[in-house]
Amino acid sequence: MFSEEPEGLKKKIKALIAFRVIFITLFFAITFFFWGFRKFPYHNQFLYLIIGVYAATIVYSILYGKIKNLRYFAYTQLVIDIIFETILIYFTGGIESWYSFTLIITILASSIVLDKKAGFVIATQSSIFYGSLLNLQFYGIIPVKTEYPVEVTEYLYKIFIHVSFFYITAYLSGYLSSRLETTEKKLEEKDFDIKDLEFFNQEIIESLPSGLCTTDIRGRTIIFNKAAERITGIDRKNIIGRKIDDVLPSFKFPFKEGRRDEVFDTGNQKKIIGLTISPFRGLAGDQKGFIVVFQDLTKIKQLEAEIQRKEQLATIGELSSSIAHEIRNPLASLKGSIQMLKEGTFPESHREKLMGIALTEMDRLNRIVTDFLIYSRPSPLNRDNVNICALLDTTIEILKNSASENKVLINRQYSNHIEIVADSGKLQQVFLNLGLNAVEAMPDGGELTVAVSDKNDTIEIDFKDTGTGIEEKNLKKIFYPFFTTKEQGTGLGLAIAYRIIEEHKGAINLETVHGSGTTFKIILPKKNEEKQG
Repeated sequence: MFSEEPEGLKKKIKALIAFRVIFITLFFAITFFFWGFRKFPYHNQFLYLIIGVYAATIVYSILYGKIKNLRYFAYTQLVIDIIFETILIYFTGGIESWYSFTLIITILASSIVLDKKAGFVIATQSSIFYGSLLNLQFYGIIPVKTEYPVEVTEYLYKIFIHVSFFYITAYLSGYLSSRLETTEKKLEEKDFDIKDLEFFNQEIIESLPSGLCTTDIRGRTIIFNKAAERITGIDRKNIIGRKIDDVLPSFKFPFKEGRRDEVFDTGNQKKIIGLTISPFRGLAGDQKGFIVVFQDLTKIKQLEAEIQRKEQLATIGELSSSIAHEIRNPLASLKGSIQMLKEGTFPESHREKLMGIALTEMDRLNRIVTDFLIYSRPSPLNRDNVNICALLDTTIEILKNSASENKVLINRQYSNHIEIVADSGKLQQVFLNLGLNAVEAMPDGGELTVAVSDKNDTIEIDFKDTGTGIEEKNLKKIFYPFFTTKEQGTGLGLAIAYRIIEEHKGAINLETVHGSGTTFKIILPKKNEEKQG
């Protein structure tokens, strides 16, 4: 089985025929140019050889493409070449001929056209023909004129040196040819792999559901996939090679890395496009351009808006229900008291008691409405430099009466002067609410620890009690408006506190173990906005 594919061998045989014509033409043209046709001693023989070689070439050209056994065809041409070259050497002096090098050219051609083995076969054929010619010349069997008498040692030397060079040429050319063939195969495999990988990458790029666009460092578009065409409504032919913001003004160049949403007008509709821009870097780390990945977020944004609207309606419904529930109880008490007062069929002392109940319930209604207004329509923050430690001291002084009644010990764990930019009035409202909740959570006494930690850009304020803790089922609702476990509570205190901390760009977290106490942790940035005058 031959290692060469027929198509490849066919091309090489075609090249061999063409090379033979070119070489013979140049070779004889140069010879006659320097000698002149009549002055050249072998002009008639050369003329016959030229005619013979051209005739053979015509035959090869006719047979080319018709012979199925390409290797046999190649071997036949090479052997005929050796015969012509041996005749040339015979006509030009045999042992004294300058043209023995032509046999080496044929050996080289055999290794290139066929393989390493063919090189050694043609080298052997050349050795046999050349050695036979010199032997026939030495024994005088064929008449060959020599300018000087030739000794036996010279014949032997010529035969030995030529045969040696024939085989050395066959080995070296065969080695180089096999290496070249191996290299070509590897390159073909690599080329196939590269094309396959390129096709695979192209398939991936075209199959992406997201729009993909790449640009060079100047913003000229290089890749624009099918999804990008679908989202933007722009054919890639109209954007490839052009500056991206000339065609897509929403993709403003120079790019800013990161994620953002843009409104894109396709002409028929406006779309919300989510862009992610990142640098495109080479293996050396140098920036070669930009990669833009984008999606059509129009439907998603519409769904989000619809969900948000439904959530708002659900929240309004829940708040309405909670408000109605909170207002109904004091209204029922008021109605009952007023009806009894209207009847007037009870003693004076009982009348005063009913009036007190009515006033108390009116105050309760007023407190519910006031707290709800504070929660639903918060006033703007009045920011200024606030000493948190001093503000906590004031809060603790206010809490002392309630703490002493419940036998609660307040422990302060702060001493440094820590300033932040905040609204002192609203923060004190938060501190009072958390402090009162902690005191009320310890009806049988306990300890309230107020601690402050400085964390460079933020501060942490802890209100830790040793009370009854919060049941796990209530943890998710603790900051909901109107949620309370107290009989007289409005359920807005913690909701307002949460809102105030959010307004300060902070956070309020809760840690509790039922029966072992609760810790409210407030995290506030030291500076989050410019101080208001």
